[in-house]
Amino acid sequence: DAFRFFTAEMNAQSMARLDMENALRRAIDNEEFVLFFQPKVNIISGRISGAEALIRWRRPGHGMVSPALFIPLAEETGLILPLGHWVLETALRQQARWRDDARFTHLNLAINVSARQFRQEDFVPQLLQLLAQTGANPERIKLELTESLLLQDVDSVIATMHALKQHGLGFSLDDFGTGYSSLSYLKRLPLDQIKIDQGFVRDVLNDPKDAAIAHTIIVLADLLGLAVIAEGVETVEHHRFLQEHGCPAFQGYLFGRPEPLEAFEQRVLAG
Repeated sequence: DAFRFFTAEMNAQSMARLDMENALRRAIDNEEFVLFFQPKVNIISGRISGAEALIRWRRPGHGMVSPALFIPLAEETGLILPLGHWVLETALRQQARWRDDARFTHLNLAINVSARQFRQEDFVPQLLQLLAQTGANPERIKLELTESLLLQDVDSVIATMHALKQHGLGFSLDDFGTGYSSLSYLKRLPLDQIKIDQGFVRDVLNDPKDAAIAHTIIVLADLLGLAVIAEGVETVEHHRFLQEHGCPAFQGYLFGRPEPLEAFEQRVLAG
C-alpha cells in the first residue's frame, strides 16, 4: 500500500557513500592521514606567527581527498572522534618539536575541534593526558571551535573551556558571524580570539555590507579585549583594506596555502 521510487543515480550515490565510509574506517586504521599547515601572519612582527593544522587524506589510488568530502561523513558516522583524536595528538607532538627548536619556538598552533569531539565527557582529561604525553606547550595552542558548538548546552561548553584555560590553552571562535552567533556568547565564553569568516573577507572590496560587517567585528573584538584574525585573505587589496580597518592578523592564500610540514617550516625560515 505504498509507492516506492528507485533511480540508478540514487543507488550510485548510496554505494559511493558506503565505499567512502568503509575506506575512511580503513584509513584510520592504516594511518593514511597527514597534517598540512597554513601560515598565519601578524602585522606587528611582520612574520609568520603560527599556523592552522589542517587534516588531509592520502587515499591509496585516489590521491589527496578534500576534507570537504570526508569530514561531513566522519561527523555523521562518529568517525570524527578517532579522527579528531589523531589530529590532536599529531598536532601536539609537532608543537612539542617546535618548542624545543629555537627557530620555531615562537610559533602558535591552531587545532580544529569538532562539536561532537568537544562534548565528550572525558574530553578534558583526554586532552590533558595528550599534553602530558607529548610535552606540547599549551600556551602556544589555540583550539578552534565552530559556532555549531553553541547550539545546545552552552553552560557545559563554557565549563569545559574554563577547565582547559586553567591549563593554559586558548580558544578561537571560527567563522564568526555565519551561523548562530549571539553577542551574549562573546561576553560569556572565555575566548581569546575570533576569526572573520572568509565569506565576509572575499567581498569587502565590492560589497558595502560585508565591508561594514568586517569592520564591526574588528572594532567589537577590540572593545571586548579579544584578538581577531581574518581568514581567506587572497589579494594585496584585501590585506590593505583589513589592515586599514585595524585587523592585526591574517590567514589566506596571499600568505600561503595549506602545505606539508617541510614546506611550511622552510617558509618560516625564509622570513
